[in-house]
Formats: sequence, C-alpha cells, structure tokens
Amino acid sequence: MLIIGIAGGSGSGKTTVVKRIQEEFKERIVVIPQDSYYKDCGHLTAEEKVVYNFDHPDAIDFELLTSQLEQIKRGEAIEQPVYSYITCARSKTETVHVEPADIIIVEGILIFTSPQLMSQLDIKVFVDADDDDRLSRILLRDTEERGKDVKAVLTRYNDLVKPMHLQFIAPTKRYADVIIPLGGNNEVAVKILLATIEKALADKWPQ
Repeated sequence: MLIIGIAGGSGSGKTTVVKRIQEEFKERIVVIPQDSYYKDCGHLTAEEKVVYNFDHPDAIDFELLTSQLEQIKRGEAIEQPVYSYITCARSKTETVHVEPADIIIVEGILIFTSPQLMSQLDIKVFVDADDDDRLSRILLRDTEERGKDVKAVLTRYNDLVKPMHLQFIAPTKRYADVIIPLGGNNEVAVKILLATIEKALADKWPQ
C-alpha cells in the first residue's frame, strides 16, 4: 500500500491533481479528504459559524483521521465521516464505507501540520498556486457549491483564509517530496508526480 499526502492552500488545485492521479490508476486508488474530518460545529449559532476558523489545525479531528488511516493500512475497511459545509455539522446517521486499496490519497490544506499524519505518508505533495488564482477559485467554489455570498467569502478570505495560509499552510511546503507550482494544471509537474508514483509502486511490488 502506498500512502500519498496532497496538501496546498485552499483553491490551489489539489482536487485537479487528485483527479489526474485517479484517471491514471483508476480502481487502485482511494481518496480520504481531510474535509470529511472537520470537527462537528452544528451546535454553533449562525453568527458563531460565520467567524469560526476552519483554516486552523485545531478545526480538524486529526485523531480520528490518523486512527482510520491506520485501520486502512492494516487492511481494514473504515466508515468515513460525512461533513456538511452548509450546516457545519457531521452527519449522525450517514458515513462513507471505504475499503483499502493499493494507493491511498489523503488530501487537504492542513494535513502537513499533523506530525502523526505526516509520519504515515510515503509521498508528500504540495500543490502551489498564486494567491490571486487561489482567491478566484475560492470565490467560484464557495458561491456556487457552498451557497455563500461574495462579500462573506471575501471577508473570510481576508480575516481567516489568507492569514492562516501564511501561518500554517505555506510553511509546510518545505516538507514536500514533490512540489507542483502554478496549480493543478501544470502538466509537466503532474506527469513527474505520476512517474514518481509509478516508480514507488514498482519498488513496492516488483514484477
């Protein structure tokens, strides 16, 4: 089993990179999104949710994430949490059944901030992108997919997303084995990553 961590700022293009890896290795891959492991904030008021800091490492249930990753590494299936960006709550009745696979991708903005999680990763990838490009993607995503208005997105970006990126996310780039500059559409860098994964798989399971 090969465990790959893909980090990078919000809107950097991590999802695009993950999709490219899925296209290449198909059914051999399982993706574990960090976002499924946000701590349950459903009990907060609407006003409290607006100012809650989702870009701080404390917002992530790393204990559950690392525990479930260990289960998968042992060949056991897990019940992955389901988190709603609309209610900021974790479902009490629904989970996603995840079976082990040859390649496990753990993807999220804060995954390199957890030493325990970092120690479980075989390949660490950081997807880098210009701040302007990231902001434009965040605006599109949060307004179209998460029901936020533009003013609220910009306020959150300036008050929380940008400073947390500078404090917690950007510094973790130094831990990466592979850096993909200019976001997920960097074809050359993505091909290098795919070749790296192919070689790592060959080293684990020689023909």
